[in-house]
Amino acid sequence: MDFYALPIANLIEQFSKLPGIGRKTAQRLAFYVLEMDEIDSDKLANAIIDAKEKIKLCSVCCDLTDDDPCHLCKDETRDKSMICVVEGAKDKIAMERSREFKGQYHILHGVISPMDNIGPADIKVRELLNRLDNDDVKEVIIATNPTVEGEATALYLSKLIKPLGIKVTRIAHGIPVGGDLEFFDEVTLAKAMDNRREI
Repeated sequence: MDFYALPIANLIEQFSKLPGIGRKTAQRLAFYVLEMDEIDSDKLANAIIDAKEKIKLCSVCCDLTDDDPCHLCKDETRDKSMICVVEGAKDKIAMERSREFKGQYHILHGVISPMDNIGPADIKVRELLNRLDNDDVKEVIIATNPTVEGEATALYLSKLIKPLGIKVTRIAHGIPVGGDLEFFDEVTLAKAMDNRREI
């Protein structure tokens, strides 16, 4: 970093800490920001500060929001008898884009991962269980990713929730629409077979 003035080196360093941003991309972003006019660079800086100051977790579903409770938790048309549990806020957005699910959500903010020292206390499990005290909830749909950690989290949640007399389901995994069988691995094909249904 001796080649750069200290403020530029610091900017590159901060960009390189972002996920998916390598050293070269961090340099490009830093120089792009330096070439921006002052109004646009101020808008970028203010947008970051604004998001950090105003975004908080919804007290009901743990989603990222600037209004508590969030707009989905306040929506009286949503089915309060179903809660779809997802790993992160981006997963909730993906589910909403499908326009198929009309219930409530719960965002875990991670998955159980002993390798990374992440246990149930490190994600929003307690908050989910507190929501299940309400008699309105009849089904919990676990929509964690089909990874080892996602599956472990789904199994853990299922063991906690089933004794409460609440139906626990898991979203299906397998072959995507438009996919060719020859390109899928054995685990994906096995999941597709396990999740088959009558037509």
